[in-house]
Amino acid sequence: MAGKDKISNNILIKNRRASFDYEFIETYAAGIMLTGTEIKSIRLGKASLVDTYCVVERGEVWVKNMYIAEYFYGTYNNHSARRDRKLLLNKKEIRSIDGAAKNSGFTVIPTKMFINDKGLVKVVIAVAKGKKEYDKRQSLKERDDKRTMQRAFRK
Repeated sequence: MAGKDKISNNILIKNRRASFDYEFIETYAAGIMLTGTEIKSIRLGKASLVDTYCVVERGEVWVKNMYIAEYFYGTYNNHSARRDRKLLLNKKEIRSIDGAAKNSGFTVIPTKMFINDKGLVKVVIAVAKGKKEYDKRQSLKERDDKRTMQRAFRK
């Protein structure tokens, strides 16, 4: 075959805890700067967004504490698992994120990581506000109600 094989883009890594702990105000899709062994580990699904957060430093957005497992077949060129990684956003988006993150009670967290149609890794980040305990109970109640409605509809 002369052309490229179709890239498998069924990789979707989620931060499930984030939607329970935070209320998302605004979301952005960003590219991420990775090394060769990091992209190979992500394609194997060996990454996690648990306890990950974003900061804006000197006009750049950085992801802190993101876990990407070391590539098994990597040599001395292998990456460190929890290094800081730069996100690729335009200046308008960075200013918007920085302004929102400076407000009290708001934070920036990654919610999803996926591989797009071109084979590039994208990270969906959200400007979020922490939920109170009663908000979490309300979310659980809504989810249970939705589940019972689905069960009743199937019968």
